[in-house]
Amino acid sequence: MNQIPLQPVDTVSITTLIDNVIDVFMPAQGPATRFTDGSSPRRRSASTLEGGEVADHPRTEHGFSALVEVSSGGRKAQLLFDAGRTPDGLAHNIKVLGIDPTGIEAVVLSHGHFDHTTGLDGFTRLLGQSNLPVVIHPGFWSRRRVTFPGREPWELPSTSRSALEAVGFDIIEDRQPSFLLHDSVLVTGEVDRTNDFELGFPLQEVLLGQRWEPDPLVLDDQAVVLHVRELGLVVITGCGHAGVVNTVAYAQRLTGVEQVHAIIGGFHLNGPIFEPLIPKVCEAFKRFGPDVIVPAHCTGWRATHQLAAAFPEAFVPNSVGTRFHLGAPLHQNENLL
Repeated sequence: MNQIPLQPVDTVSITTLIDNVIDVFMPAQGPATRFTDGSSPRRRSASTLEGGEVADHPRTEHGFSALVEVSSGGRKAQLLFDAGRTPDGLAHNIKVLGIDPTGIEAVVLSHGHFDHTTGLDGFTRLLGQSNLPVVIHPGFWSRRRVTFPGREPWELPSTSRSALEAVGFDIIEDRQPSFLLHDSVLVTGEVDRTNDFELGFPLQEVLLGQRWEPDPLVLDDQAVVLHVRELGLVVITGCGHAGVVNTVAYAQRLTGVEQVHAIIGGFHLNGPIFEPLIPKVCEAFKRFGPDVIVPAHCTGWRATHQLAAAFPEAFVPNSVGTRFHLGAPLHQNENLL
């Protein structure tokens, strides 16, 4: 495999815009600073309260979205990774967290499942007409359903290409790795499946012509990779359907960088199909030796607890509104949120 020259950056800042949980009493920890109750710049009316208003609050939902900001040589750039499950959740949280969406230069969607894409609805209403590049795998558009045992198959909502094009998005489809933000962000494209235990999403089927066929591999699953100078790789997954271990190993092979600094995102280890994989994932993480581990979204509580126990120094719990600052220390006058 030819290695890709990913440009190191001075710092990476990752702000959780959508996740399944929020805890406003969660303390700052290591690279993480938190949203706290009352820190929103927005207020809402509340007739039952003395004073008649209350600070607005982020929403949680079964989905994922993160704002990724890279800084190198005094230059900063931002991208949006995934968009959450509901039409308004992402837009609401962007406002509550005081983020200016006009600074976002690109959108990367990890895969086509609607809990990572639907928030583009509200996001486009925030931005209006936009020519932002949206980076996806060609399989992103597939019609899919999930076949839970003992239930009728459930067809997942899929994203409308014409709707994205109508607001001006520049859709970029690629199976291969690609760069964004001055070659400082690597989008993996289709991830090589190289181990024998991460088997994708066995319950999934895809519509091919008029027939539903097994589609366990979720080949459109892709991740974002950055290289923080002197610290190593930062790998951000949406659901990690390709397997979080496969994904990190692929990032190492693509970049030629062995050192892993942080693994952040959904690891898809929840439920009876995936929980048996937890010990193998923990063993692989020991080999990777990350400094920071942040399970999110679909990782599941059992996997989260076992990762916390196995990696007490590296584990950092996630919460909507958390900002992870990785790299050179912040200047005193820089706001964390």
